[in-house]
Amino acid sequence: MLTRQAKDARAAELQAAIEDVRTKVAEYGLTEKDVFGRRRGRMVVTTPSVVPPKYRDPKSGATRSGRGRAPAWLADKNRDKFLIKD
Repeated sequence: MLTRQAKDARAAELQAAIEDVRTKVAEYGLTEKDVFGRRRGRMVVTTPSVVPPKYRDPKSGATRSGRGRAPAWLADKNRDKFLIKD
């Protein structure tokens, strides 16, 4: 019973604090940046680099850059046969 009263009191206190903050944000026209400042650790979005193909399947013409898991037509085979020669 005492735990429930403590939880209820905490919930009421949080609700009052949220209402107070909302009122002040609306009154002063504050933004998230005004309240929290500049966010640290911004996520950097990078575009994947395009790697030219290194191997070609002579039957299907499919190409592979050499990165990641090898496809079935190249797995467990001598890769020298599939090299693209420039």
